[in-house]
Amino acid sequence: MSAPLLRVSSVSKTFGAVVALDDVSLDVGAGEFFALLGPSGCGKTTLMRAIAGFETPDRGRISLNGDDLSGVPPHRRPVNMMFQSYALFPHLNVFDNIAFGLRRKGEAKEAVAARVDELLEMTQLAPLGARRINELSGGQKQRVALARALAPRPKLLLLDEPLGALDRKLREETQFALKEIQRLTQTSFLIVTHDQDEALALADRVAVMRAGRVEQIAAPMDIYDRPATRFVAGFVGETNFIEGRLERGGADAALVTPLGRIACVADGFSDGARATLSVRPERIGVARDGEGIAGIVENFVFRGETTLLRVRVAPDVVLRAAAPHGARYAIGDAVRLSIALDAGTLLAEEP
Repeated sequence: MSAPLLRVSSVSKTFGAVVALDDVSLDVGAGEFFALLGPSGCGKTTLMRAIAGFETPDRGRISLNGDDLSGVPPHRRPVNMMFQSYALFPHLNVFDNIAFGLRRKGEAKEAVAARVDELLEMTQLAPLGARRINELSGGQKQRVALARALAPRPKLLLLDEPLGALDRKLREETQFALKEIQRLTQTSFLIVTHDQDEALALADRVAVMRAGRVEQIAAPMDIYDRPATRFVAGFVGETNFIEGRLERGGADAALVTPLGRIACVADGFSDGARATLSVRPERIGVARDGEGIAGIVENFVFRGETTLLRVRVAPDVVLRAAAPHGARYAIGDAVRLSIALDAGTLLAEEP
C-alpha cells in the first residue's frame, strides 16, 4: 500500500514489568478489513486501545491519513469503536441509539434522520427502529451497535471481539453481514479477535500477534497455507509438525525424519539444516494400502465434510489426517499416509 490510512510505526507499551507491545509496526489501507489475531495477552487489545487513544504508547508513532495522533484525545480522532458488550442504551429505542452520536455532534435533525434511516436499511433493521433494546435478539443488538458506530462516518472502525456473544450459527450469519456492510460503506475495519475462523473469514489481511509482537501479516489464505513461524502454523488451524534434517541434492530436497524421507520444497534452506515441516491434516493423503507412512487409526472424529483421524505412525508420534466424506475408518485400521511434495511448509528451527 503506497499511502495507508493507518500507520503504526515501532510502537511499544509496557505496564510495569509486562511488555504489552514490543516494537509493533503495521499498515491498514483505506477500505481494508484488517484483523489483529492472537491469544489472550498477546497485545492486540492494547494496540487497538492505543489506536483509539485510550492508551499512550511509550515509544513509536500512530498516524491516520498521515496525521500524527500523538496527544489527540479519543473524541477528536476520526476513529470509532464497537465494544464487545455493545454498550447500548436500554432506555432508548433502536433509532435513538443509532442517532445518539450524531445528535451529540449537533447535526441537523433532518441529516440525523436521513443517516439513521440509511443505516437501518443497510443493517436490515428498518422495521425495528421503534423497538427497545431489551426487545431485540443478540444478533439484532449487534447490528444496532454496528450502525451506531458507523453513524458518524469514521475513517476507521475498531471492532473488539464483536461476535463473541453470539452462538455459532448466528456468528456465521453475522460474518456475511459484517463483510457486506464493510463493502457498502468502504470504511476501514480493524477487528480484534482470538477466533482464528473469524479472522480468516472476515479479513482482507491478518496480523498474527504473540507476546506483544507481530509474527506475520498476510492474506488469510497465505497465513493458513504459508505460515511464517511455528507459532502461526499451530495457532491458525490444525497442523502436524514433523521435525528432521534437510538433505539437498541439486533442485531436490527431502526432510530426513524418524518416519523416513519426506520430499519437500526447501527454498532458502541449506543442506543439513534442522527444520520442521508443518502439514495440515487435509493435505495428508489416507489409503488402506500402497506407498506412504504406515500407521494405525487410534481414534477419529466425524466432521461432516471430513473425518479427522488420529494415526499412530511411531511409538511416540501421532499424525492427524482428514479423510474425505464417505471414507469409513475404524479404530485399529491399518492405513498408509502420503505427503505430497508441496503439501507442507518448511519452517526454520526456532531458538
